[in-house]
Amino acid sequence: MSRFRLYPDAAQEDALLGHCAHARFVWNLAVEQQSWWRPGRGPAPSFAAQCRQLTEARAGFDWLAAGSVNVQQQALRDFAQAMASFFGSGFGLPAWRRKHRDEGFRITDTCRVEKLNRRWAQVKVPKVGWVKFRLSRPDLPQAKSYRVTYRNGQWHV
Repeated sequence: MSRFRLYPDAAQEDALLGHCAHARFVWNLAVEQQSWWRPGRGPAPSFAAQCRQLTEARAGFDWLAAGSVNVQQQALRDFAQAMASFFGSGFGLPAWRRKHRDEGFRITDTCRVEKLNRRWAQVKVPKVGWVKFRLSRPDLPQAKSYRVTYRNGQWHV
């Protein structure tokens, strides 16, 4: 796994923050749904059920539909994996994500990376476009998915 520093322009940074907000919103809804579960109540919603609920929510709320469905579904998939880890190996129960602290999202499907020159490359982010990043290793990264994070005023992929 490699980490590279992203350098988005102002418009791209706003769009990336929007993706972070949508992913955090979907994750926190999944945490809330899970917190309502009690023994004897029936199962909590599965990943497939949560995806159906997300589709209904995207149809009802324009601000949610404006975001990338890939980002939102990956937040649900990450939550499902966190729950499986909790039940399978005893990791802690997934917690709430907080603004300015747990900023980030994961992208699959459109993992397109292009090398610009020896020191720079760019990655395709849905609904944002091509975002430049600094190559700190000689080879171009090969990945099936990537995570974009924001900490201390810096973006990383």
